[in-house]
Amino acid sequence: MNFQLLDTLRQIKPVVLNISNFVTVQDVANGLSALGASPIMSEESAETEDIVQISQAIQLNFGAFTTEQVAHIKKTGQLGNQYQLPVVVDPVAVSSINYRHQIIPQLLQEFHADIIRGNTSEIATLGGFSWQAKGIDSADGKGDRRFIAMQTAQKYHCIIIMSGATDIITNGTAVTQITNGTPLLQVHVGSGDLLSSISAAFAAVSPHNLYQAAQMAALVVAVSGELAAQQQSTLGPGTFTAALLDELANINIQDLQQTAHYQTQEENNAATN
Repeated sequence: MNFQLLDTLRQIKPVVLNISNFVTVQDVANGLSALGASPIMSEESAETEDIVQISQAIQLNFGAFTTEQVAHIKKTGQLGNQYQLPVVVDPVAVSSINYRHQIIPQLLQEFHADIIRGNTSEIATLGGFSWQAKGIDSADGKGDRRFIAMQTAQKYHCIIIMSGATDIITNGTAVTQITNGTPLLQVHVGSGDLLSSISAAFAAVSPHNLYQAAQMAALVVAVSGELAAQQQSTLGPGTFTAALLDELANINIQDLQQTAHYQTQEENNAATN
């Protein structure tokens, strides 16, 4: 783990362009800002190139979009590739809604996603595997999550972040599993969208090692959630949201090093913490 990326992010304060889910746009903006990045949102195709040119990374969320917005997403992704910015895709509910199952894989052929962040059913669906879904959530399924994530990474030539009780991050060969977190992250609807955007922020400051960027993004969100949940035994979803923002603002390298629980497997060599 390259823990120093946290300080680097706060020093650079990267501008992250988000095509956001209107349900969670405030969570994403506040979370990025709390961590130290600079969020910018856009829904207007006419301004896309201007905003891309002032950004250091792009996050494209499919949580709620219209037919007109598909063209905007496509244009943003293609301009991101053109200007060599990291592009992160969040394929919300691709596993449970037929329209999204048609549109999202098609768009992933129109531009390259450097990181794809989703739950198990979403990543499995993109990889061509069967896994049950329930709305935006991943339901029970049978299969090796690690294998599914690796195969999907190889299929799209990208980094995969598969969220869950254990987060799996892979570039198709190396795999990191993070066991930090709290069930409140699953209750908080915006936590997945926030992780996708924070992944873009770390990618902006580590464009030549996106695997390390994805590792740090997943770890920061998981540890921040865990520390927030430890504040009080009666913490509920509402107060958790505020506590999570506070932890994102206050978390430091020492917190990560002391709290991190992860395992990395790379070319038959394992490292644990």
